[in-house]
Amino acid sequence: MGIYEELKARGLIAQVTNEDEIREMVNSGKAVFYIGFDCTADSLTAGHFMALTLMKRLQMAGNKPIALIGGGTTMIGDPSGRTDMRKMLTREDIEHNAACFKRQMERFIEFGEGKATMLNNADWLLNLNYVELLREVGACFSVNNMLRAECYKQRMEKGLSFLEFNYMIMQSYDFYYMFQHYGCNMQFGGDDQWSNMLGGTELIRRKLGKDAHAMTITLLTDSNGKKMGKTAGNAVWLDPNKTSPFEFYQYWRNVDDADVMKCLRMLTFLPIEEIEAMDSWEDSRINEKKEILAHELTALVHGKEEADKAQAAARAMFSGAADVENMPVASVSGEDFADDTIGLLDLLVRTGLAPSKREARQLVQQGGITVDDVKMADPSARLNRSDFDKGYVVVRKGKKIFRKVIVE
Repeated sequence: MGIYEELKARGLIAQVTNEDEIREMVNSGKAVFYIGFDCTADSLTAGHFMALTLMKRLQMAGNKPIALIGGGTTMIGDPSGRTDMRKMLTREDIEHNAACFKRQMERFIEFGEGKATMLNNADWLLNLNYVELLREVGACFSVNNMLRAECYKQRMEKGLSFLEFNYMIMQSYDFYYMFQHYGCNMQFGGDDQWSNMLGGTELIRRKLGKDAHAMTITLLTDSNGKKMGKTAGNAVWLDPNKTSPFEFYQYWRNVDDADVMKCLRMLTFLPIEEIEAMDSWEDSRINEKKEILAHELTALVHGKEEADKAQAAARAMFSGAADVENMPVASVSGEDFADDTIGLLDLLVRTGLAPSKREARQLVQQGGITVDDVKMADPSARLNRSDFDKGYVVVRKGKKIFRKVIVE
């Protein structure tokens, strides 16, 4: 089985522009492909997993990835899949986020001469002359076609800024520029990016002729990856300081039963034959599948040692015994105490177990908070400094979310 056939077997391919040419190029290791990452935060999320593992799979098959950091396009904002305009970031914020992305990507992709390349589209987009761009590129785009693009339809009903309308042109220009300067002949992205990506292939064809277009291939992955990576309204980050290895493990351990096999196929590097064998397991083994998924993905991001610790802690908690040693740690400061006490709601917000006092109050009133095995029923309750004499208190939210809270 070639790598292209494996991608199909794993359910990763949604649409292609020329399947025969793509198959030959990918299977023979001749693809120089890019995936773009707009750096709107200082960490990648679990929603980027599909893109990262795709790059790794293709690199292992001899193809050359280009990780394109969207230092320029982040300043505009992609309207697809959004109901409002993206928050504007400063150039300094974007540069900081880009540096964070690179450090995380290096866990998946091997960079270096003849290997993967990391580029930042700010290097060419921010130097463009507006009038020259209109003359050179703008003439190649039909406004009528752009307005029919799926990526704009939802926003057209609620209001689409001219700034965001330019995103398709910027993304298309990226492919055109990298085709000319870096030999990039293929692009990957979510299927919600189809219109934007076709714009790139069309721009190359219009500017460089049919022969150039024959070497330009658009390969799309399913956008399910964008649906991953969020739980209870919060992102699941790859940065361990934002989402601990235990929390990361728990996220994948608790995916819906219906999604387990899909995630195993799309995201892990287990042999496809081994995964297909799991598909015939009895329903009673669903938790075993979830453990395998969670351990594999945690090991990819945080290493096997952290994955083993997270799995041991999760198993202990599932059995009713809190594994304090491997439990995620949160802290409060001495300044958070008034008269040697701290309010329960303040503690929940300070440790990230609730985003606000209002939601913290609801958790307590619903019986969802336990401190050192004592269910807390009074939202006005306060913990004494002496409750931390053993070095910590254990706070549990619901059945599966634990924090070892210490005083710094």
